[in-house]
Amino acid sequence: MEATPRALSVLTDDGIATFSPEQLRVMRDEFQGFLLQYQFGLREVETKLGILRDEFQLMHDYNPIEHISSRVKSADSLVDKVVRKGVEPTFEGIRTGIMDIAGVRVTTSFTKDAYRLFDLLTQQDDITLREVKDYIATPKGNGYKSLHAIVSVPVFLSSGRVEVPVEVQFRTIAMDFWASLEHKIYYKYAGAVPDGLLAELKDAAESAALLDARMERLHHELHGPHPSPVRAV
Repeated sequence: MEATPRALSVLTDDGIATFSPEQLRVMRDEFQGFLLQYQFGLREVETKLGILRDEFQLMHDYNPIEHISSRVKSADSLVDKVVRKGVEPTFEGIRTGIMDIAGVRVTTSFTKDAYRLFDLLTQQDDITLREVKDYIATPKGNGYKSLHAIVSVPVFLSSGRVEVPVEVQFRTIAMDFWASLEHKIYYKYAGAVPDGLLAELKDAAESAALLDARMERLHHELHGPHPSPVRAV
């Protein structure tokens, strides 16, 4: 015989809340539907970036994008951030309080490509730029360099239009390599990285910036200025 599904009791600030199996299924479906909107938002942004990449390749024989990666935060990661930031634990509270549930990382060959792609993406009619942090022009104290943008993109569902926020990060190959190594080091030391290693990381970030500038200068000498985007008349 199959076991009869049991209700779930959860200790809350107001006492003990009890949820039936049906209520739990409804909550699960609502949460999955909420995250699915962000997955759709990612697809829209990735499609736009893919079109720009293909157009540049065709019109200029040049690809400004080396790699595109994306992710939607896992349920556990999202819950951790809700608690850490003190965000109201409702869908509306999460939507307005956490802007990086969906994230796209665009790795470019050169710094100018990062700015060019940022301009081309954010100037599109259906994209709304909500926030920008230019850590390329003003690096973080640890040497981190990247161009961060929060954009809203419309997603059309059966229930209507939804504006979905997506974080887009633009960084060069050298910046991406440095950021990946820095993340692994912080994970290994659980955030308590020795001062000597932090100094080495900062020095490595400066070396990466010099490499970016040198490679871009060499590319300019070989191929001339970067192509300008073709705009419709």
